[in-house]
Amino acid sequence: MRYYADLHVHSRYSRACSRNSDLPHLAWWARRKGITVLGTGDFTHPVWSRTLRESLVPAEPGLFRLRDDLDREVLETLPPACRGPLRFLLQVEVATNYSRGGRGRRIHHLCYAPDLDAAERLTRALSPYGDLASDGRPALAMDARDLLEAVLASGEGSYLVPAHAWTPWFGVLGSKSGFDGVDECYGDLAGHVFALETGLSSDPEMNWRVSSLDRFRLVSHSDAHSPPILGRNATVLDTEVDYFAIRRALETGEGYAGTVDLYPEAGKYHLDGHRACGVRLEPAGTRERGGRCPVCGRKLTVGVLHRVDELADRPSGRPSTAGEALKIVPLPEIAGEILGVGPKTKTVERALEGLTAALGPELPLLLEVPVREVREAGEAETAEAIERLRAHRVRREPGYDGTFGRVSLFGPETPEATGTPEVPEAREEEAAPAGGAAR
Repeated sequence: MRYYADLHVHSRYSRACSRNSDLPHLAWWARRKGITVLGTGDFTHPVWSRTLRESLVPAEPGLFRLRDDLDREVLETLPPACRGPLRFLLQVEVATNYSRGGRGRRIHHLCYAPDLDAAERLTRALSPYGDLASDGRPALAMDARDLLEAVLASGEGSYLVPAHAWTPWFGVLGSKSGFDGVDECYGDLAGHVFALETGLSSDPEMNWRVSSLDRFRLVSHSDAHSPPILGRNATVLDTEVDYFAIRRALETGEGYAGTVDLYPEAGKYHLDGHRACGVRLEPAGTRERGGRCPVCGRKLTVGVLHRVDELADRPSGRPSTAGEALKIVPLPEIAGEILGVGPKTKTVERALEGLTAALGPELPLLLEVPVREVREAGEAETAEAIERLRAHRVRREPGYDGTFGRVSLFGPETPEATGTPEVPEAREEEAAPAGGAAR
């Protein structure tokens, strides 16, 4: 069975996350997106953990479904075309804050457990290292290697995946506090890490340039802070719907089909830059300026493309562990572009209600439904957009220094994936010398 999994999600108990990130809303949006297996998020948080125990019931091995009465309420508000099966998989994102090699390390990790007892054992093991009740994404004063040891000890089948591996401040390979290799981070236990989350600002093709990553299955997930953005990235699997089959697919490749990603330029750390000054640079431009903002002289935030360039040891490649590398532009953004309004407007939501009721959930619609069927449903402009998307005929404005990028389908096409650097002209009295004090 080929299906989509989104295994990096947050609940309402994570900071900067929507109050609607509860199980019914997550279940509704997962089905609207076409997701079959969804991470629960935040299982170490005490209130959310109780919610999971009260609202989920066991399904296939290692997976859960929403309690019957809750699920009926969700299904009643969805069109028949979006009432596919949905399972939950126990998941939490954890931050480890520690020092190693003379540097502070702030690394994020995804932890998975096959049952509630294993999740509880891991929660108990982590509780001495931080306040698990303060944030669904807890910050722990422990080494990444020791976290991995705790995960492995929590239960047969528990595993860890480095989260958004290239993010500057929090990725295992990030430019600010990461390492130059996964093995360096997890030490003698690194052999137990078999998958790597690419994050929003990179994609599989970028990761394929680094040969040391060939042994990992690359996964993509939404890191959703609110239910409507579920599925913006996802992993494609061709297995039984079963926790252990999913784990086996990631470890061995059996049943691993690939990933669905936003274009990496849409991520907010793709290129280098300085948001306060509106400066966006490709890696060569950053090197020419000594890593300093040309407007204020502060250090630039080195983005993911630059960091990949630093660690890459080949111009391109497709390792044997690679799967499909599918790309999307989210359907609300496509509809907003067609209608000339914002993607979060009621106009777009009404349009999507009709579209998904007629043609099914978002991910299959963008990637699988024949364009002819979309056109025959009276959606000529949507059909044209999907046709352009599948041919990668898109316009890209790369993100930088915490600013999301934009990918559109009806503007001028930009075939190169690196985007166009922008350096705003500064008045002479505003610009500091390269090594000078910033304003």
